[in-house]
Formats: sequence, structure tokens, C-alpha cells
Amino acid sequence: MITVTDNHTMRRFEAHDDDTIAGFAEYIRTDNLVVFTHTEVDSAYEGRGVGSQLARAGLDAARADGLRVLAICPFIAGWLARHPEYAGLEYRAASKVTD
Repeated sequence: MITVTDNHTMRRFEAHDDDTIAGFAEYIRTDNLVVFTHTEVDSAYEGRGVGSQLARAGLDAARADGLRVLAICPFIAGWLARHPEYAGLEYRAASKVTD
């Protein structure tokens, strides 16, 4: 069974299968924002939903903490695009008003 934890020291969410790290999603966190920079799943766990578990855990944590999300990582960005229930978390730069 895969469990996901937030390893604050390493700044990443980790998916564990007993004592094995099946994957991780790295992030940078500020007071207002979580930037997901990279997600990696061990090849032995590909196709088993580990990346989705990492994305969901990271986004749920951001939501619980009232933070916006900037997905630089292509996997997290793609996951967000397929899950509109998380669209409200996405960071959007304010557009400039010109005269």
C-alpha cells in the first residue's frame, strides 16, 4: 500500500511503499504559494497511480493551508488540467492594466 507524506526537510511529498520511496514531488513553498518543480516515480511503480497520489496529496495540503499553486512541473500541470476541482488553487499573475 502506498502512503504519501510531506518531507518538509527535503521539501517534497514522498510516496512510500513500506520502506521504499516509490516517488516524490518536489516543491518550493512561500507564505502564499507552493511551486511544484519536479515529480518523479520509480520505474517499478509507473502506471500504478503513484504520481496522481503525489499530486492529490500536494494539492490537498496547499488547499488546507490556503496557498495558491504554481505548477512548473509538467506532470503536476497536466494533472491540474485534468482535475478542474483543483483549478481554484492555480496561481495566476495579475494582468497589467494599460491606459
